[in-house]
Amino acid sequence: MMHLLTDWFGMAQGWLFESLIQPLIYYTGLGEFTEEAFEGTEWLLTGLCELVILFTLLRPLEALIPVHKFDDRRARWNDFIYTVIHRIGLFPVLIFFTLDPLMDGLAGMLRMENVRPFNLEELLPGMNPMLGFFLYLVVLDFFDYWFHRAQHHFGWWWGLHSLHHSQRNMNLWSDDRNHLLDDLLRDVMMGALALAIGVPPGQYVLLVSLSRMLQSLQHANVRIHFGLLGERLLVSPRFHRMHHAIGIGHESKGQGTLGGCNFGVLLPIWDILFRTANYTPRFETTGVRDQLPRTNADGSVRPGRDYGRGFWRQQWLGLKRMVEFARKRKPV
Repeated sequence: MMHLLTDWFGMAQGWLFESLIQPLIYYTGLGEFTEEAFEGTEWLLTGLCELVILFTLLRPLEALIPVHKFDDRRARWNDFIYTVIHRIGLFPVLIFFTLDPLMDGLAGMLRMENVRPFNLEELLPGMNPMLGFFLYLVVLDFFDYWFHRAQHHFGWWWGLHSLHHSQRNMNLWSDDRNHLLDDLLRDVMMGALALAIGVPPGQYVLLVSLSRMLQSLQHANVRIHFGLLGERLLVSPRFHRMHHAIGIGHESKGQGTLGGCNFGVLLPIWDILFRTANYTPRFETTGVRDQLPRTNADGSVRPGRDYGRGFWRQQWLGLKRMVEFARKRKPV
């Protein structure tokens, strides 16, 4: 069955490339990038398949067992724009195939100096491909955990990343609700790391796709958890929702501090090992504390911080927060 699906995917990729992508490349005079464009077609097709699968599986669950009712119907559509931008492969493919020749050049220079580049699979010769795939996933997830913690540790970075946390109506598309600069930083780090440890391009596509699908489930508005054991093996919607909880999810030492809990992207083991796990069995309200209305000393109420409703407004305000938070110790 898996072989049949692979064949179908390959035929679909070939048809899409020959019918649409290749003619467009030659029309625009970019024929020298034909090979890269073929690889990019795989990312594009993978992203389109993800959109169909996610909508087919998760959207009915959100209607059947929601955590909360939405108070802003536009929120889901705005997050969907982010998902389309990210899932068509624009960022990952550009970063991966921009870094690829650079990493090859670096490897060539190292070989001339008799320095052998590191390759993770060479640690275990004859390793089963499935085991190799899982090993890559674990290594990338470990570094993703620390990257995520850094987003919550530095004021300027939290200024960007807080856009992701500002969704009060979290849904299946909210995983990709990020500032473009924040996405760029992550994709550069993950792409460089994948190339450094020797992840083959084909496997990198599958690793990214699997990670994105699971993260969409984590952000879905569904009342789901994985039980006592499952919650320790894989990040669940309830576990990750605690990470998005107002206050708890982005503060470690009270109001006005940075930090939080449940930073694991796929595997909760890192939160358990480094003591950032919070397994309180509740489905919390999501958002950022400074979004809430505040009471002044004279008793008047002032509105919370505006994170924007539309895509471009959210991007602009993210840059402003980055500059603002970089200048002071307590950003919220």
